[in-house]
Amino acid sequence: MSEYRDRITSLAERARNERESFVAPDTPPDEERAVSYLRKGVGDVVSVYIDGRTGEFARFDADEMERMEQALNDWLALYARCYGYEIETEFTVREVAELVIQTHDLHDTVQLLTRVPDPKARRARR
Repeated sequence: MSEYRDRITSLAERARNERESFVAPDTPPDEERAVSYLRKGVGDVVSVYIDGRTGEFARFDADEMERMEQALNDWLALYARCYGYEIETEFTVREVAELVIQTHDLHDTVQLLTRVPDPKARRARR
């Protein structure tokens, strides 16, 4: 058990509650809500992971990693649903965190991993 256990538990509960209460937008995309899921969900999970892996290395136990990854994947599925996509995700926190560090952009990272929104549609809107 690490010093991050309470934060991880809170993130997992928030993600589960959001997924259970989610109501799809009538006319996707709901980009405002999608970005909120990125920042306050995916970003928070990645932040906990990076915080734990820098400085004094935190040893996340199996339960903590499982909760972080479930929360991460719940947030990613919610993000996609804001765009009208139903996807099942199985990303690890490590792979998302590493890609965020490489791209320096959470939204680009999630779009690369999920392919939501469709890259062609995103370029057309720019």
